[in-house]
Amino acid sequence: MGRRRQIDRAAILDAALQLADEDGLDAVTMHAVARRLQVTAMALYRHMDGKDALLDGLVERLLTGFPSPAPELPWDARLTATAEAIRSAARRHPAVFPLLLTRPAVTPAARTVRDSILAALREAGLGEAAAARAERLMSTTVLGFAASEATGRFGHHPQAVIDEDFATLLGWLRLALAVGAAAGVQG
Repeated sequence: MGRRRQIDRAAILDAALQLADEDGLDAVTMHAVARRLQVTAMALYRHMDGKDALLDGLVERLLTGFPSPAPELPWDARLTATAEAIRSAARRHPAVFPLLLTRPAVTPAARTVRDSILAALREAGLGEAAAARAERLMSTTVLGFAASEATGRFGHHPQAVIDEDFATLLGWLRLALAVGAAAGVQG
């Protein structure tokens, strides 16, 4: 009798992401991931509590699939680098990326991205409540743009126009933050 295949959370998430990239998010089920890994679906439950945990893990993979900007960079450079990395993740995983619009980042690893954005916003001069609000608004804006681009909404525009639009969006976000910080938005 052969030895049972060893799997872990990382292998499960890799398989789920690959499955979603190939066949769409609806194809991601515990059974489909288990088939891809050549194990029983029950074997996955040692590492995942179910499909919700699997989807939360995919959110984590999307948000942690790029290096964090260097902490010594200025706050606005860190925010820009994070926005550009998120846009790049959308391009790499267009079928999975809309998941970020429907599920919050709940795993500790996924939350590190949000926490780094909050830290940069506090560094920009925003108080806790204002930083939390700015993070929600900025994240939604960047995620929406990236999802729109990845799913083909902007397909009738040349790539140069889309790139210019994203740069303009980032400029508007920086301007809004500068105005908020200069106004002393603390709450």
